[in-house]
Amino acid sequence: MNNQQTHHVAIAILYRDNKFLMQLRDNIPTIIYPGYWAFFGGHIEPGETPEVAVRREVLEEISYTLPAKIAQFGCYNSETAVRHVFHAPLEVDLNQLVLAEGWDMGLLTPEDIRNGSCYSAVAREVRPLGPVHQQILLDFMKSVIGNR
Repeated sequence: MNNQQTHHVAIAILYRDNKFLMQLRDNIPTIIYPGYWAFFGGHIEPGETPEVAVRREVLEEISYTLPAKIAQFGCYNSETAVRHVFHAPLEVDLNQLVLAEGWDMGLLTPEDIRNGSCYSAVAREVRPLGPVHQQILLDFMKSVIGNR
């Protein structure tokens, strides 16, 4: 039996001009996906709904208030996490966001997503996408973007 506790997290797929806003996680070896591109979001606090949590986390991490209407895309389970995934348009320019958590942020193209990596000007190198984040975005592009 696995002694690790499963954490519930709420994450946001934010898109603008057919690109996806991603966070380059800090390159600290003790965190999950260090130095990888990932979604903004985080742990759901006791008493929070996933939607309340994703709104709080995005506001804390990039000073962005999500639009009134956001949609739930799905739920992705692993041994260590249950990821509640939401999506919404990014309604401001990148320069209006304030990165309070992470190493860098950027708008990744569908090609970046398919390739599984993207250049970071801050890191000055190409950095990988977290595998689960890449899969979620591939699923999103196939089911949501592909049906527009």
